[in-house]
Amino acid sequence: GGLVAVRGGKLRASLSLPVAGLLSTMPIYKVSASARNLIKVAGELGCTLIDPFMTMSFLALPVIPELRLTDRGLVDVEKFTVVSLFAGP
Repeated sequence: GGLVAVRGGKLRASLSLPVAGLLSTMPIYKVSASARNLIKVAGELGCTLIDPFMTMSFLALPVIPELRLTDRGLVDVEKFTVVSLFAGP
């Protein structure tokens, strides 16, 4: 796993997270430099979020109450049920 910033099919920045897609085996100073570079490149690509990668990480975190996006779909984590994306009976 890891994080990347890509434009036009070209890799602009990356951070490898080989341990469960969450942790790096690199020294902290290298992880920090890569993370700062990812945020900088995201800004250069037009992103206006302060830290888009942290925002995306929390968006899918299924333990925070309310609705969350998961690999199973949209989940109401308070009721532990998948929520339909379609209105109707």
